[in-house]
Parts: sequence; structure tokens; C-alpha cells
Amino acid sequence: MRLFTAVVLAALMRSAPVLGAQQIDVSPSRRGRDRRRRVSAVLGLIAAGLSTSLAACGASPRASILPVGEASFELAGVRDVVEVSQLTGPSSPNRTDRFEVAGQDLGSMFEAGGKTWFAFGDTFSMLTPGMTGGGAGTGLWRSNTLAYTTDTDPTDGITFDGYVVDDTGAAKELLHAKQVDYDEFAVIPTHGFAANGAMYLHYMAVKHFESATAWSTNYSGLATSTDGGETWTKLAAPRWPGDSNFIQVSVAKVDNDLYFWGATHGRLGGVQLMSVPEQDVERQDAYRYFSGVSSSGEPQWSADIQAAETIVDGTVGELSVVWNSHLERWLMTYTDGGTGGASIREAGAPWGRWSDAMTLISAADVPGGLYAPFMHATYTANDGKTIYFTLSKWGPYNVFWYRADLVTKGDD
Repeated sequence: MRLFTAVVLAALMRSAPVLGAQQIDVSPSRRGRDRRRRVSAVLGLIAAGLSTSLAACGASPRASILPVGEASFELAGVRDVVEVSQLTGPSSPNRTDRFEVAGQDLGSMFEAGGKTWFAFGDTFSMLTPGMTGGGAGTGLWRSNTLAYTTDTDPTDGITFDGYVVDDTGAAKELLHAKQVDYDEFAVIPTHGFAANGAMYLHYMAVKHFESATAWSTNYSGLATSTDGGETWTKLAAPRWPGDSNFIQVSVAKVDNDLYFWGATHGRLGGVQLMSVPEQDVERQDAYRYFSGVSSSGEPQWSADIQAAETIVDGTVGELSVVWNSHLERWLMTYTDGGTGGASIREAGAPWGRWSDAMTLISAADVPGGLYAPFMHATYTANDGKTIYFTLSKWGPYNVFWYRADLVTKGDD
């Protein structure tokens, strides 16, 4: 993977920031303030010669930085984790039963066309009282649906403008699924992004859900829409094998490249990383897999998926990675298959070094079962100190809006 000039300069400086990242502020952190002032003039000259068309997969471009190397960790944990609002279901403020949505899960977010899009998984028009999870779903079953919003204030929940709907007004299935167990049971979107003027959904073709932490998949791949999300086409390539580490992904745009953090088919393994130039997103042979760092700390990339290095060990599912302006670090949240809760980590660069896992929200806090803590870079408050995220609850099988305050080392 080619490295732009600022990355090379930053590697030489060992700990200096570089240009190009996902919605990243340039305001100095408490530590390293003097060092950043010394290099700011140099970085400004580089910035003048580079495109800073950086976005959180569609967010507004801003001047930004991307630290490289093994930066020190800032995050000490989280506190004041609070449920803000219910997002989906008849009892939610969005009254999604208007779209034949009584229950659904997931809700990863991305920006495209001036809207924030929420990609949901299995969606049902009715839920059986007393039952939980997808097994409670009855009526109209869709393996995937897509809602959208122009609401930019996360503090009181998110108001949906609507869903992509069929001619009856019901939220429609965008990617066809056979819904045949042990063949193609469901086609589940794991993340979306904007590229080259189009919208993309990364999805996994699930063969069978074996348990809460493992399922078998036929493959994962990309689908694209060029009409604002109304119609979608599954691409023949790129696709990744059903036992690969890129069945579930989180995507961020860094300068002219797309970074995909990936987990396997369930909540039973670690995280790997791949990258592709935005212009080549539909070319299988253009993808490169992070394979380690050189002796000088520079990232190495391979065309061979088997060379991909695990950058986070653990039992990771439904992961989400964004840049946080408060920490000036990358944040990763995910379902922890080992604990049944949700975890959070930080890193100075996309490939790490990643911190040890810290509890975002424990299984005991949501007795009905929790999963899929998805963040979005633009949904923060207090200059990034407060983060907001979706959280799916197995009971009552709907999606909720949460917030948490980041605690940094040295905080009282």
C-alpha cells in the first residue's frame, strides 16, 4: 500500500502526526503540545500539496492528522454509560411500525449524500410477546433494511427521516436473501461507506446461525447503489471466503484509501486489517492486507490474505472503528464473545498497537443480552469526550441509542 508523503515524514519523526484520517481534528492534546507546534509549520506545507478529502466514509472533509507508530495510550476507561433513547420498534420515538418494523438489530452507520444511513439486519413486522431475539420475529421478514437521517444532534436520540421503502411504504429488503437455512439463511450488512460517488454495503451471506457466538457463512462481499440507496447490486467481486477474517468489517476513509478492520464469522476471533485505494474498491487484486511493521515502525502490506497479521487478539464481533477528536486516537468498540458484553480499545494508528480491552458496557447491565455497539465519528459531544453508539438488545430485539464519557489517564 503506498504511503503518502506525510506518513513518510511522520515515520522519520517517529512520533509526529501525519495528514489524512477519518474526521480528525488538529487541535493539540494535553501531551505533546510543544512538539506539535514545532512540526505544525512543516505539516502545513505538506498539507498544501496534498488532498485532504478525508471523510468518515462520506463525512465533510476537514484538515486532519493520523499518528503512526506505537503512540502512548490515553484512554483509562468509560463512565456515565447511559441509554439515551430507543431507536427502533413501535414504542420508539421513531415509531418504526409505520415502516412495518416491529423489531430489528444492528444499525451500523455511514454518511453519503448529506445523510447518515443506518444499516440494519434481520427485520420483522411483528414480534411474538415473551420471546426474544430473531426467533421472536414473525410477519414480513427482511434480512436487511436501511434507514436514513439528517439529524446531527445525538444528545437526545436520533430522529429518522425515513427508510428506503417498497411501493407499500414498508422498509424493503435491499439485498436479496434466499432465507433457506444451511443454504443462504440471511444476507446481513456489516457496514456501509461512500466511494467514487456511489454507496456501498459490505455484507455477509450467512449459511446457518449455529450459536450466539458462531455462525457459518458462504462469503462476504460488496453491494453498490448509484441511485441514493433505492436499488442495490451485489458485485461479483471483491468477495472474501466464508472462513476469512473479513466477514464483518468497519470501514474508514484515510486520504484516498479505504481501511477495513475485519472480524471472522462470529464472536470468536481477533481483528485484521486491509486497505484499498478508493478508486479501486471494486478490484479484488487491489486490496492489500496489513502484514506487520518494519524495523523502523512503518506498516507493511501484502497482496496475500494469508499474510494478514492479527492486530487485536480476542473474541470480536460487530466491530466499529472511528477516529476520536478528544483522544486524538482511533477507538474500536465491539461485542466481546467471551464476556457477553461490549468492549472498547484505542490505538494511535489503524494497525495499532491497540490497547488492552476495557469494558464499554457489561452483560450484567443489559440482562436481555447486548451486541453490536456501533459508533459514528460525527456523533459525539463535549469535543469528542462523550461518544454515542447504537446497541442491539436481544430482548426486546431492537436497537437503542447510548452514550458514554471517555475517561483519560490523569482524570480525577
